[in-house]
Amino acid sequence: MKTTAFTQIHIDLGAKMVPFAGYLMPVQYEGLLIEHETVRNALGVFDVSHMGEFWVESPKALAFLQRITSNDVSALFDGKVQYSCFPNGKGGIVDDLLVYRYNENKYLLVVNAANIDKDWNWCVEQAKAFDLKIGEELINASEELSQLAVQGPKALQAMQKLTSANVVDMEFYTFQEIEFAGIKNVIFATTGYTGAGGCEVYMKNKDAKLLWNKIMEAGEEFGIKPAGLGSRDTLRLEMGYCLYGHDINDTTSPIEAGLGWITKFVDGKNFIDRDKMEKIKADKPSRYLKAFEMIDRGIPRQHYEICDADGNVIGEVTSGTQSPSLKKAIGMGYVNAGHHKLGTEIYIRVRKKLLKAVIVKLPFYKG
Repeated sequence: MKTTAFTQIHIDLGAKMVPFAGYLMPVQYEGLLIEHETVRNALGVFDVSHMGEFWVESPKALAFLQRITSNDVSALFDGKVQYSCFPNGKGGIVDDLLVYRYNENKYLLVVNAANIDKDWNWCVEQAKAFDLKIGEELINASEELSQLAVQGPKALQAMQKLTSANVVDMEFYTFQEIEFAGIKNVIFATTGYTGAGGCEVYMKNKDAKLLWNKIMEAGEEFGIKPAGLGSRDTLRLEMGYCLYGHDINDTTSPIEAGLGWITKFVDGKNFIDRDKMEKIKADKPSRYLKAFEMIDRGIPRQHYEICDADGNVIGEVTSGTQSPSLKKAIGMGYVNAGHHKLGTEIYIRVRKKLLKAVIVKLPFYKG
């Protein structure tokens, strides 16, 4: 079981530790509800060092990324971050990821922890067509970097104490490489997975503990708390953010997953599966990833059947929880075309009972 540079800190704080994506990670400290509300209303800090990081640095970098990702990398400017996915050549998704542009020839890719090896092997295989040198032009830095997500409406205000760079006025999904808490070359990005605002901070492993302590000190006056994977999941689901392995995977297309906005059919971008995606879009998907709220009492869970009023199976739940902010059960799942319109009543099969739900518009949490 892998650990991060922060693992002993989590244990010392009394976190409940669980295996996740091959790492020992904190699922909660004081409790999921407290951590969720703290991030929504103030700020919390998550250890996300288990995420993977790949550098692409080459005159061919842009052409390579235009081929292997679905979004339009040419639309990026220096210091801009983009959400995207790797199409898998079969109409599905290898992984979703973030693309950070340093300049036209240098990019950072941030991928999901559970998929690091799969993603790296995929990138290495695709790099052959561009003659990229592995270890020089395409580099796996996942073991070298630590990452903290400081999330919440007070996050940037608190983090401004630790740097002379202007971070409070940074636009959403941008980044700077700055001196932060006295540490040089820290990557500071206004990204995150909670919908609560804030930032994600990347540092070398050797600087991790110092940076944790400085962040906790800077956030103390605003009520900062450490937060675990449990609240990270409820926060992302309230926003309707897809989670790989749940809402998207190797068998789901970005079009049916509602990710058409990161699937760009621009001139000159011949990305993997472009023809398949264009056909799915033109023909309309046979199923759609949709959000729903429970009307009857019960919590939907992954793989629960979605049915019509007669009990016929019309889909499957991909994510579900009791929303701490909304005080009601919510979920997402794939439903067959014809049952996917807003306001459509559906039924979730929970322990042989059909519980009524209704399809709603995302995000669940409107702030």
